[in-house]
Amino acid sequence: MSFAMIGMVLFPGIGFLINALGYGLFQSSSHQKKWSSALTGSIATGCMLVSCVLAWTFFFQFLGVPSQERVLEYVGFSWMSLEHLEVSWGFRLDSLSSLFVCVITFVGTLIHFYSIGYMKEDPTPGKFFAYLNLFCFFMLILVLGDSFPVMFLGWEGVGLCSYLLIGYWYQDEAKAQAGKKAFLVNRIGDFGFLLGIFFVFTTFGTLAFEPLKHAVLHSVGLEQSISWICAFLFVGCLGKSAQIPLYIWLPDAMAGPTPVSALIHAATMVTSGIYLVTRLHFLFSLAPFVLHTM
Repeated sequence: MSFAMIGMVLFPGIGFLINALGYGLFQSSSHQKKWSSALTGSIATGCMLVSCVLAWTFFFQFLGVPSQERVLEYVGFSWMSLEHLEVSWGFRLDSLSSLFVCVITFVGTLIHFYSIGYMKEDPTPGKFFAYLNLFCFFMLILVLGDSFPVMFLGWEGVGLCSYLLIGYWYQDEAKAQAGKKAFLVNRIGDFGFLLGIFFVFTTFGTLAFEPLKHAVLHSVGLEQSISWICAFLFVGCLGKSAQIPLYIWLPDAMAGPTPVSALIHAATMVTSGIYLVTRLHFLFSLAPFVLHTM
């Protein structure tokens, strides 16, 4: 089961590597190859399809299981080990993350497939499909991460891919500016997200979601600290989900290819804020002022 869960995340990453290496993304422009949209798109779509099948397999397996037992965890290597902080690279698949990975992989597969025809006349489809796969790879890390650092890696990864895809036709100055605008506005939100993470650690001494949940449920007299934590985390949601006042990057983001708007700005990345609030409902439920503000 753990192997299948890892595979669900890795296949889009494998698609990125194949198309990136085949296109020569890491080489000088003189060595870049002209793979067709049909070939690069088939590789990218095939990898997404495998990930989608695995995601829906887990979803249907969960249907016959009591809600409290719908949990599959993978704990890998120790990622950060400091005096008062121990962070392992881990994934957690439960009812919430299972629903989100089904949406991400299913919609992502359809958009990859549609892009084969859409990018038929583009001179660099290999680069486009590499970026598209990389976005889905980071989006899956975002929703499956079992701690703030793992989630934040995916959070920043989709921000990077958003910048690359919005400004994909960077030879056009307006499109390049749109990509930079999206990147910079999202950094404002991400700064708030980081402050929230720092507050979580200084208040509760952990960054993993399950230990944090137990610590919050047994906390007394920390209502003000929890309100500040949720307020900063909500700033991150404002940026990533393009809400007032950090919505200003979204209209210009239509400068990217149409499949980018469908994948990033309609179906997946802008739901990150919703996912974060839902994942941390045990925190936000104790911050009524933030809830009223939302």
